[in-house]
Amino acid sequence: MECQLEHVNLRVKDIDETLKFITTAMPNFRARGGEHHENGNWRWVHVGTDSTYLCLNVADEEETEKKGPGMNHIGFIVENAEVVRERLEQAGYKEGFVPESHPHRQRIYYIDGNGVEWEFVDYYSDDPGERNDYEL
Repeated sequence: MECQLEHVNLRVKDIDETLKFITTAMPNFRARGGEHHENGNWRWVHVGTDSTYLCLNVADEEETEKKGPGMNHIGFIVENAEVVRERLEQAGYKEGFVPESHPHRQRIYYIDGNGVEWEFVDYYSDDPGERNDYEL
């Protein structure tokens, strides 16, 4: 299996505005999962198809002042996340975010020498409903 770019995780000021822009430019993209704040506004959303997407996160005031809108991480589908982990560890790279376990995928995050976070995901299912399950 070749590695495949799956997603880019972005910090934005207004998710609804970015959602409108993306779905206007690419009408086959849809909001396929996410989470809302108590006030009903998006906290984060995945917008795209079953196989590729953009993750949009609201940048809080502190992040906006420090970093502005921008990229959080880049995500790739890989055949074996543990093999990727071993290679990165042996090369001296440090693990970033550690997600909760999931029955249909394994995700690992590593920081490169420039401070960019990279996600590598190994899916255990071909079913888009299981691969893209956010409820577990």
